[in-house]
Amino acid sequence: MFYETEDNRHGLAHDPFKAIVSPRPIGWISTRAADGTVNLSPYSFFNALSDRPKLVMFSSVGMKHSAANAIESGEFVCNLATASLARALNRSSAPAPRGVSEFAIAGLTEAECRLVAAPRVAESPAALECRVTEWFRPKSLAGPVSENVVVIGQVVGVHIDEAILRDGRVRMELAEPLSRLGYMDYAVTRDVFELFRPAAPDASDVD
Repeated sequence: MFYETEDNRHGLAHDPFKAIVSPRPIGWISTRAADGTVNLSPYSFFNALSDRPKLVMFSSVGMKHSAANAIESGEFVCNLATASLARALNRSSAPAPRGVSEFAIAGLTEAECRLVAAPRVAESPAALECRVTEWFRPKSLAGPVSENVVVIGQVVGVHIDEAILRDGRVRMELAEPLSRLGYMDYAVTRDVFELFRPAAPDASDVD
């Protein structure tokens, strides 16, 4: 099948776009507002942008609490979402009023960060402390800005639970990161394998 996205006439029961762009890492974003209240929400539009400098981004459909707090404070934290935290993560996605802590709703513990005022999820085995470098509303082909808010942050500090480290590496089969698929579907990374880049176009990748 083929369909043009302008009219979105795919004829399916549900829009397949996010199912095709998957799996997507989940940005479990924690922030602290100017009044001291905290927010914790998962974002499936999230990813790393570069390693030098270390940049990550998350995109909010509208100016939601996480985006507003991050822009206002200039800081946010990305907490690693894992299989054991799936239900807590889902609870933190509930539409709570501004000022109500999703940490409390999800039964999670706030842990102090080193370089930013926002808390991190103590139960998460890894977290990235970030400072906002820029934010914007992306445009469509037609020109007008969309309702979406993209926030980019530079990672200034990294927390790692040594329980997921082996031989100097973070082992994904130990961390069991959670990812978002399409619809209401999620996946857990447990089956991990290595592929080495070939040294030349005609070289084997298993040497």
